[in-house]
Amino acid sequence: QVDLVESGGGSVQAGGSLTLSCRASGRMYCMGWFRLAPGKEPEGLAIIDDDGDTTYANIVKGRFAISRDIGGNSVTLQMNGLKPDDSATYYCAGERWVRCPLVRWTKGEFTSRGQGTQVIVSS
Repeated sequence: QVDLVESGGGSVQAGGSLTLSCRASGRMYCMGWFRLAPGKEPEGLAIIDDDGDTTYANIVKGRFAISRDIGGNSVTLQMNGLKPDDSATYYCAGERWVRCPLVRWTKGEFTSRGQGTQVIVSS
């Protein structure tokens, strides 16, 4: 079992930026982020594999950037141009032994995930 701990959430005005960070207790092959807002389904946001390959959801493409330490256990999500609709609890998640799942990640379905960090964007 691996633990993931997020940091960096908070409140920001629309158009602002936030950086979320996450550290896992062990090496992760796949790391990613998804979010959950009240009354909505989980939304996968971005994933990055151990070799640096990234994939983004259309809703954040061009605004968010994911990065990680290759071969390591930490991942960052840089969020720019934040909108009130981005308000949610953001979760760091991943897979320890395999590449990011091709479809499940879009639904926020990962083997491991953190406790979440809240992001509030005011208009």
